[in-house]
Order: sequence, then C-alpha cells, then structure tokens
Amino acid sequence: MREIISLHVGQAGVQLGNSCWELFLGEHDIGNDGVPRSEATKSDSIGTFFGETASGKYVPRAIYLDLEPSCIEQTKQGELKDLYHPSQLINGKEDAANNFARGHYTVGKEIIDKAMDTIRKVADGCTSLQGFALFSSVGGGTGSGLGTLLLEQLSSEYGKKSKLCFSVFPSPKLATSVVEPYNSVLTSHALLEFAEVVNVFDNEAVYDICKASLELGRPNYTNLNRLLCQVISSMTASLRFDGQLNVDINEFQTNLVPYPRIHFMLTSFSPIITAEKAMRERQSVQDITSAAFEPGTMMAKCDPRHGKYMATCLLYRGDVVPKDVNMAVQTAKSKRTVQFVDWCPTGFKCGINSQPMHPVPGSEIAKVERSVCMIANNTAISEVFNRINHKFDIMYSKRAFVHWYVGEGMEEGEFSEAREDLACLEKDYEEVGAESVHAPGVEDEEF
Repeated sequence: MREIISLHVGQAGVQLGNSCWELFLGEHDIGNDGVPRSEATKSDSIGTFFGETASGKYVPRAIYLDLEPSCIEQTKQGELKDLYHPSQLINGKEDAANNFARGHYTVGKEIIDKAMDTIRKVADGCTSLQGFALFSSVGGGTGSGLGTLLLEQLSSEYGKKSKLCFSVFPSPKLATSVVEPYNSVLTSHALLEFAEVVNVFDNEAVYDICKASLELGRPNYTNLNRLLCQVISSMTASLRFDGQLNVDINEFQTNLVPYPRIHFMLTSFSPIITAEKAMRERQSVQDITSAAFEPGTMMAKCDPRHGKYMATCLLYRGDVVPKDVNMAVQTAKSKRTVQFVDWCPTGFKCGINSQPMHPVPGSEIAKVERSVCMIANNTAISEVFNRINHKFDIMYSKRAFVHWYVGEGMEEGEFSEAREDLACLEKDYEEVGAESVHAPGVEDEEF
C-alpha cells in the first residue's frame, strides 16, 4: 500500500480539491457519503487516497486549509459533505487578502500548528506513505504564503517523502489580483527549495483549451478544475489500478528532474473532446500522442517549440499496448517540432494503465477508451518565469504595494533575494538548453 496525502491550500486548492475528489469517487465507485457502491470496489488500490473506517466507510486522506471560512463552508454544505473527516477541514477567521506575508507570517502562523498536527495524525495512519500532493495557486495570499509555510514544515518533518505540487501560476493576460507578481516570485523561490516536482498550470491556457476543444463559450472554474483533475488522476492511476507498465511517484522525480532546481513541468492531456466528436472519431495511440505534443494542449501558456525537451513522461490509460506506444514515441522523436537537448538520448518514460479515464458525471469531456497525459520537462517553461519577473521588476522599481508586505513582518531584502533566485533559474534554463560544447581535440573516451 502506497499512500498519498493531498493538501488543498487556499481557494484555488480547495476548489480544485472538490473536483478531484468528485472524480476519485467515480473512479473507485464510491458513493458521495464514502460508502462503496459494490463489493468489487474493495480492492487494495483504494487505500492510496482513502482510509477505511471501522464501519466500512472510506474517508479521503485529504486536508483542506484556508484562512477564511467561505470556501470550506461550501465544501461542508456541498454534495460531498458526508465524505470528509470534520477535523481535516481547517479554516481560519480572516483572509490573507492576497498578501503573501499575511499567509506566511501573521495569519498563517496561527493555523499551521493545527494543520501539522492533523497531517501527523493522517500520516500515522498510513502503512507506507509515498508523499504529499499540494494543490494551491501561487498568485493569491493563502496558496502562496500558507502553502510555502506548509512546504517548509513538511521538508523538516518528512524530508525523505516526495512533495508534488500542482500550482496555478498567473496567466499572461488574465489576472485576479494586482500583487500577483510579488506573491508568485516569493512562492517560486520557496518551491525551488522545498518541492520535488511542480506541475505548472495556468487558467488562461486551460480556458483556451475549454473554448477550443470542448466548445464552451464561457467556461467557469468548475470546467477548468475538472480538466486539471484528469491530469492529476492520470499521474496517480498506476498506484491505484493495475497496468502493464506502472509508474511510481518517485519515478517521476528520477526520470523528469535532471538537476534539483529544474523541476517545473509542463503538462498536457489528450484527447480533450466532446461526446459528439468522440462518437465519430477513432482516437488511435498515434493520434493522441501527437495531439499531446501540440502547443494548444499545454496547460501553461508557453510554447514548447521555443524550448527543448529534457525528459518526457507519457502516461497512457485504457486500451493501449506497448507496441503502439513504441511506434508513437518513435514518430514523436522524428518530428522537427519536438526538439530534445543533445545530452539526453532517450528522453521518454512511458506508463500504461488498463483503467480508462473516467469523466465526472455532468462534465463536458467525453469518456474515451484510450487517453494520454504528458508531463514534460521543457526549457520553454522559463517563459512563464520571464513574464512574472518582468511584471515584478516594473512594480518593484517603484516599490509599489511593498508597504503591505513590510507591515506584516516581512523584510524588503526577501523580495530582492527571491528575485535573484528566479534570475538564476532563468539562467539555469538557458544553460541547460544550450548545445553542449566538446573541447577541441578531445575524443569521446569509452568508459
């Protein structure tokens, strides 16, 4: 049994969490109250995300954290109100008000001890804890401030466990707050140090996918979240269901992270189509694999053609055989738009899982017999940091809004330290993507 504890921090994390658990219940055939719908449900795999109580009910290994009550209150009164353990829904009384310093220093400090106690209790109930999945946004106050505080604590207490982050980064054109660039730079600085793998999502990219592929005129956050949770589900599918080629959480790190700091991932999912189209299209392994490499399916606003791939993980679900996967990978490698760095000859890690994807009832995405989720480490992700850094520099040159952070106990030096760290990260990506230069006259020695 390999368990994962999910931590949902801030409004984005809580709302994404609601969609995820809705999906996991459907995949494992469990009712909204945590009671299995059939005897077949009771397999070992269910223990990855759920703990079983004495009465035979399943409770998610999830902890919801928010500094203001409204989002968690909605969860307590929503469709899944009978599912969660009440002590695992933790909220404060006052909001972080889009301020990293409030979430990290003043308001966040009051709630963190209670949160860590709850995490310890859930972790003690696990037989072999695989790691933590942290869901948050980096632009708000709670997700950024409290999220990084939580990561710091987890690193000191559970240093050997992997910490996977699913982070919503600011979009190029859409913004929900003015101080997003500050919060994002401060959070990314912490993610560099404390997280093992960070999956970068952004709302604008997912909006565009919803509009283009699902033909939704006005997508809402529920539509976006249901799309993102398909990626999250695919990443953990091999821990929960049988397959021909299983991929462990630790395998992501080993195969995708060439250097400790280069751990920000681009993700895509394919096929994302409506039910009307799904009935009239044959989605072969080849088709869905080439679609996963298209810039339009990336869940962050950056163009992979501008960068080079260092490593790629392809997670297939459903009716897929290894022979087809190998052919699809060979075709992808031969494309001119898929450029790999010259120091990574293989570049692909594949996983095959026999359980097909399961859309949430009422969602627009069609149920298809085979799907693929791609998690790629591409140097183009530095575009996301370029944009954030540029906006940060413009505001910070005038010291705009800085007094709100200083007033909550931060020092100005932290801003420049975080900004320098991200400047180094941009440099790192440049160096990694650069052609390796052999010293003239030195032959490749055989070892």
